[in-house]
Amino acid sequence: MTQAASGIDLFIPEVYDIVWSLIILVIVAVFFYKFFMPKFNAIFDERAAKIQGNIAKAEQAKKDADEAKAKYEAQLSTARVDAAKIRDDARAEASHIIADARSRAESDAAQITASAQRSIESQHQQAIVSLKGEVGALATALAGKILGAKLEDSDVQSSMIDSMIDNLGAKK
Repeated sequence: MTQAASGIDLFIPEVYDIVWSLIILVIVAVFFYKFFMPKFNAIFDERAAKIQGNIAKAEQAKKDADEAKAKYEAQLSTARVDAAKIRDDARAEASHIIADARSRAESDAAQITASAQRSIESQHQQAIVSLKGEVGALATALAGKILGAKLEDSDVQSSMIDSMIDNLGAKK
């Protein structure tokens, strides 16, 4: 019989075992390459395409978001400009309204003052006329007492009253 293997020879297989193992390995590799590799490649290609599609969608979404942000910022800027214009217009309108109200108040005050002056002047004239009548009646009564008789002629009374009033006015 053959001698028993010793040492490292125990781990080295026989040549026929190596050959048959290689033949089976090649058959399994061909079978794997023919049947399983196309399916794996299809799955990997599908996943790669899906990943690329998701990347493209993400880039498109980012681009859309950037455009929306730019549009929003433009609208915000326009709104700020419009708000500033509205504030300026409101301030100008307010100052115009104040100026109109002030001028109306001044003209109303001037009319009230003029009306009051006319009223005062009219009342002054009425008081003068009333005083002239009363002073005339008193002067006539006084003159009658002094002369001891009544002055009966109205023309004489009027001329006497007028001359007394003129004398009083000249003394002032």
